[in-house]
Amino acid sequence: MKPAIITSTAKIGKLLLLIAVINMFSCDQNNKTSQNKMNESAFEMEGLKQTKDDLLEGTSQAICYSGFRSGQHPDRGDGAVNPSYEEVLEDLKIITEKMNFQLIRVYDCGENTEMVLNIIRENNINIKVLLGIWLKAELSNHETCEWLTEPIPDAELLENKELNLIEIDSGIKLANEFNDIVIAVNVGNEALVDWNDHKVDTDTIISYVQKVKSAIKQPVTVADNYKWWADHGTELSKVVDFISIHIYPVWEGKDINEGLSYSIENVLDVKKSLPEATIVITEAGWPTVASEFNERASEEKQLQYYNEFMNWSKENNITTFWFEAFDEDWKGEPGNMMGAEKHWGLYTVDRKPKKVMQQFYQKQN
Repeated sequence: MKPAIITSTAKIGKLLLLIAVINMFSCDQNNKTSQNKMNESAFEMEGLKQTKDDLLEGTSQAICYSGFRSGQHPDRGDGAVNPSYEEVLEDLKIITEKMNFQLIRVYDCGENTEMVLNIIRENNINIKVLLGIWLKAELSNHETCEWLTEPIPDAELLENKELNLIEIDSGIKLANEFNDIVIAVNVGNEALVDWNDHKVDTDTIISYVQKVKSAIKQPVTVADNYKWWADHGTELSKVVDFISIHIYPVWEGKDINEGLSYSIENVLDVKKSLPEATIVITEAGWPTVASEFNERASEEKQLQYYNEFMNWSKENNITTFWFEAFDEDWKGEPGNMMGAEKHWGLYTVDRKPKKVMQQFYQKQN
């Protein structure tokens, strides 16, 4: 009996020892895997950091500006209702003196934008501009754009092509005339993604970029969603001077607890695909009211995302244009005043500061 018991005990002891060794090896392997992932993540994060020379106008903090107030709007087919000279002057003073931004992004080369540039010059305002060239649809994107219910007529697409060429000429003219204010030019805004209604072929945009570059001295870029750049941007990235990406975690179902981490993942996706490209974030923001997002939209969450993301951008030398300066109630569905498109500003449409701006006022006082 005893020898048998001893033998069994010995076998059990050996088995336990083997299990312990296996567990130690497994833990060691898990630790190594975990450490490797941490090292890989740290390496990737370090690869995102750009130099100060990559900053536009030497700053990481910039803002998107469109000054349309209640009752005003850009041309939607029956003419524009533009802000007045005095209203734009008031806005630019708020942006520079209250918000403390010295770099803005505008979206087109129309009458309103020309007035903005003239006001900056005439009043000696300390602000520079990323000028936008707005491109209308040259392709009918009705099959993938949810709000296009029928094909865009061929005649309209041909007319848009002519209008785009006029807009490009206007952009070249403004960039040269205001070369002390315009520090870069953007050709097209979200004109490449499948879900928008003003789609233009990639090769066409490349030709437009080349035309603009040949006629001005400032750097030229194209602004579009980060995912488009990551998946399709190789050829276009070879032509532009820097790439301009848009990041909106809330539109992709994320709440504020994932806002910063998901935004960083977006930038990483682009950097992995286009490692040599200089990145500028030309839109990033968080709405304060949105029937589409319910409780995910609030001034408190906008405040948190603004502080987290703008601090991260500063640490990594990535110029980021916050979207946007002021709420614009002409956007989105006319009958839905709670729609997200209307409520991305740091100020309300009647120029009252939200919590992001209130925090700076409190520090000043």
